[in-house]
Amino acid sequence: MKLELTILGPTTLVFALAVACGSSPPPIEEAPPPAPPPVAVTPPAPVETPPPAAAVAAPKPEEPKAPATAWRVTEGISTPESVLYDAAGDRFFVSNINGKPTDIDNNGYIVELSGDGKVVKAKLIEGGKDKIKLDAPKGLGLLNGVLYVSDVTVVRKFDVKTGAPKGEIAVKDSTFLNDLAIAADGRVFVTDSGIKPGATGFDPTGSDAVYVIDKAGTVKAVAKSKDLGGPNGVLVVGKDLLVNTFSSNEIYKLDDKGAKHDVTKVPTGGLDGLQLMGDSLLVSSWQGSAIYKGKLGGTFAPVLQGVKGAADFAFDAKRSRVIVPRFMENAVEAYDVK
Repeated sequence: MKLELTILGPTTLVFALAVACGSSPPPIEEAPPPAPPPVAVTPPAPVETPPPAAAVAAPKPEEPKAPATAWRVTEGISTPESVLYDAAGDRFFVSNINGKPTDIDNNGYIVELSGDGKVVKAKLIEGGKDKIKLDAPKGLGLLNGVLYVSDVTVVRKFDVKTGAPKGEIAVKDSTFLNDLAIAADGRVFVTDSGIKPGATGFDPTGSDAVYVIDKAGTVKAVAKSKDLGGPNGVLVVGKDLLVNTFSSNEIYKLDDKGAKHDVTKVPTGGLDGLQLMGDSLLVSSWQGSAIYKGKLGGTFAPVLQGVKGAADFAFDAKRSRVIVPRFMENAVEAYDVK
């Protein structure tokens, strides 16, 4: 017998051989069906509970950008503290500390600028030259051709044309003479902010005061108290003496007995310059990096923002401009205001 074998697979082969040999094929054990693949079960994601509203940090508001300047001077400017506008001569005088505000180093100086911000005299008055003593000049005042300058614990006088010294007036018990203003009758008012440089800023000395110097050069305290709040900017308006505070955010009138009246708060503190614009007041704030406009007994709103280190500024009524000494920037800048 001829056997033909076609290989089809193991099971078919067994069956075919069995048939060929005349025997019944063995029962075929069917393989159990393959088990279904395991189904992966993904547990549900945990539901996150949002934090309470108080725990979500609010975005910080952006600081206002400094406005455009009408002009800017940096040449020969070093730690500028005060700007005085001389309307008769259409010019500005700028006091430059040139170092730290209480250092007795005889290197302070005064710059003269034109009304449009050009340097006229780089050092009209210079400490250490021509027998001039000038350490850390701050507030300025002009009367009858004499420039008055507050200087740590002394008020110095100079000829405004030549820069020659014209004498000095020591203010006993003062620690930080700051701004200065001159009344129409010739009296000179000067503030003592009662502070000294500390590790992180200024520390109080307790000498807070406002002094008046009469025509004879006699010094008298109008008021002397910690309640004055670190008096800084001072302004004579008619018969009123106005004062603002470096250690708080107040402006007030000070009578001849040293009492405060019409105390008005400004939005932020660290007040410095104080000027009259029409029938309103302008005041600069270190804390707010701003210059505010308002009236005593009313509210103050910013007219300039983003101006850091705005010290004792001047107001140019002819051009409606504020001229700001940028204490930390070694610059003097002019801004148009309305």
